[in-house]
Amino acid sequence: MPVPLYEAKADFFRMLGHPVRIRVLELLQAGPRPVRELLAEIEIEPSNLSQQLAVLRRSGIVTATRTGSTVVYELSGGEVAELLATARRILSDLLTGQRRLLEELRTAEPVR
Repeated sequence: MPVPLYEAKADFFRMLGHPVRIRVLELLQAGPRPVRELLAEIEIEPSNLSQQLAVLRRSGIVTATRTGSTVVYELSGGEVAELLATARRILSDLLTGQRRLLEELRTAEPVR
């Protein structure tokens, strides 16, 4: 029995739901990067990065190519960059709305 689309979407967003994975995707927006550069930027244990890269690779959202002992990762398509930009806009809008509400609460007259 095929998986309903809403479940497939939920699985996709769960796959993205790790800070290291999001950071890797952000870094890869600038172009392909070898693992050593990703490690230098993210500053986590190599085994942890390897685990997170494997999740992204299995999902098909990134691809890896090996040249000698160097493994280079890149985004599998431009849609990922668009998704990250959209997420940034949504988050910005949400935070702007929350800031406005906080300002309104702070300036409201106290209830007596």
